Formats: sequence, C-alpha cells, structure tokens
Amino acid sequence: MIERDLVIVGGGPGGMAAAISAYENGIKDILLLERDQYLGGILNQCIHTGFGLNYFKEVLTGPEYADRFIKKVQGIPGIEISLKSFVVHLTKDKVLTYLRPGMVKTVKARCLIMATGCREKTREMVHIAGTRPAGVFSAGLAQKLVNIEGLLPGKEVVIVGSGDIGLIMARRFTLEGAKVKAVIEIQDKTRGLMRNVVQCVTDFDIPLYFKHKILKIFGRDRVEGISVAKVDDEMNKIQGTEFTIDCDTVLISVGLIPENELIEMAGLELDRKTNSPVSKEVNKTSMPGLFVCGNAFKVYDLADSVSKDSESAGRLAAEYLKH
Repeated sequence: MIERDLVIVGGGPGGMAAAISAYENGIKDILLLERDQYLGGILNQCIHTGFGLNYFKEVLTGPEYADRFIKKVQGIPGIEISLKSFVVHLTKDKVLTYLRPGMVKTVKARCLIMATGCREKTREMVHIAGTRPAGVFSAGLAQKLVNIEGLLPGKEVVIVGSGDIGLIMARRFTLEGAKVKAVIEIQDKTRGLMRNVVQCVTDFDIPLYFKHKILKIFGRDRVEGISVAKVDDEMNKIQGTEFTIDCDTVLISVGLIPENELIEMAGLELDRKTNSPVSKEVNKTSMPGLFVCGNAFKVYDLADSVSKDSESAGRLAAEYLKH
C-alpha cells in the first residue's frame, strides 16, 4: 500500500481548485482521483453560459470554465491525476480502495479532501403516483443525453420542479425543436436562479405553474401524459383544480443531494436531512484530516462559489499537514 500526503476524490471544479490551492500552500505530493475519463465533472455537459462571472470576471460556458482549471492542474508536477478511478471504499484510517480498468488499488492518505459533488433527487423522493413507463428522466441525465450523446429524449416535455438544471433544459429542449408544455413547481417561488427563470422560461413563453404539483404519470410503455393540481399552503391538493397535460417525456428537477456515502462508510456523522457532514466549520468534518468541499459539503448555486469554497479546503489541508 502506498501512502500519499494528500488524496482528493473528485476531479470537478471543487477537486481541481482544492488541488491547486493545496499545492500553492505547500503540499507537493497530491493524488487526484476522478471516476470519469475526463476532468471537469458536471461542467462538461453544462454548455450554457453563466460561469466565471464572480471568479474570472468573464462570461464562460461550463467547459470553458473547467478548461482553465484543467490546464492549470495538468501543468503542476506535484499533482498526479488518475482518471477512470472509481473509489469504492473508505476506512476511518483514511485508507481508500479504488478501481481502475483491470486493477484494484489501495492508497493511504495522510490528509483527504472529498470533492464528490452531488446527485439529483429522483421521482421516488417526491412520491409521484402512476406507472413506470419510458420517458421519465432526471434533468441532469437529459442534459447529458442532449449535450454529450447528441440524443433528444422526447418531443413533448413537462418539467417537474424549477431547479436550475430543469430551467436550463426547458430552453435546451426548445432550441432542439421539442415542445416544453409546462414547468410545474409546488412552492410559490422558484428553486433556481432568477436569471434562469427569465432567460430560459419567460423569454421562451413556457408556462410556469407555481403552487401546483404533479399527481400522476400516465402511460404503459411510454409516458402519455400527467395530471396536475393546484395546492394550498400545506402542499395539499385543492379539489376541483385538477387538469391533464399530454406529453411523452417528464423531467424531474426537484433538487440535489450531496454525495457522501464514502465518508458515511468511514463512520463520519452526517445530517440526515441534507446528507452533508455535521461540522461547526465550513469544509471540516468530525474526523481530523478529512475535509469536504464544494457541493459535497453543501449545494451551491454557482460553480464560482464551489471554486472559492474548495480553495479554502486546500488551505485547511495544508495547515493540517504542516502541524
């Protein structure tokens, strides 16, 4: 088993910013593990603009924003990048087991930063009744299918929830020639940024229903439609307000959850409501020498905020190793 000064799990904007910050603060032995075949994380499929306004004072797309960090990380000799490296186990002694094509590797970290990002909430988490036909996607999966794979998942779309990815995909589907029938939001205000509501929904005349909820999905082999009703302040259906929308695709965009199963495996304390580590300070956990940054610590609206938060984690890791 090899031992490294610092191991960072996740090669998205958080992991890369943490690696650069740690190196600049004196750590010269860094291993960066990324499960995908490219660095950049979720930014690779976010081809829309709106990144970098705070951090670089420029308007960039997701891949452009990621590229600036990728070039910097690749140019630092003290950072070893290991792609296609899927971490499957973590112990309380900071011993990581990860899979690479054709091999299983183990590494012991003197210090560890988890930059594992977050995952999307699913249909099951919002209790939508009905059958389980083809055509129900999370908004992020639909984004990957359209932007990376070049596939259009459907022609008539309803979006459940008004998270940023859902709002952006309303515009993306419209630009690709699909018809977005509605965005359904159970709360009285959007979950996403106001600029995304204006630029992606209002500007494209897409109906946005606040204080409404989806009751049921219809269809056997493929989605055929949904039923929707207005809700009161207690989120209960108001009788007599029900109506149906014909569609062949339903996108779920009802929020994100920090991806922290690995640190839970190591015995760290997690907040059951948010799935974030319980800590009195940002980036820290209940285990000395194990830090969490970016969307794995808490869900941010902007990648710029993730980068700044992760730089702080890199500094904390350097201070921990020095002392």
